[in-house]
Amino acid sequence: MSGDLGVEARKVLEFVEEMRRVLSIPITTWDERLSTVQAGRALLEADLSRKKRKGVIDKLAATLILQSYLDAEQTPEIS
Repeated sequence: MSGDLGVEARKVLEFVEEMRRVLSIPITTWDERLSTVQAGRALLEADLSRKKRKGVIDKLAATLILQSYLDAEQTPEIS
C-alpha cells in the first residue's frame, strides 16, 4: 500500500506492455489490491458461513473490480 510496485505487479506490467506491442486493442490495468478484503467484509456482513464465503469470495472480488472500473468509466473527467 506504499505505492511501490511489488515483484508480481512488475511482471504483470511487463506482460501488459508485451501484449500492447502484439495486439491492436486497448488494454487497461486496474488496481485490485483491496478487492478481496472488501468482498470478505461484505460477505461477513451478509452473515455467510465460512464455507460459503470461501466458495464465492473470488467471484465477488472480481465483480467489485469490474464495477469499480465501470463506475470510473462513467465518471466525467474534471478539467
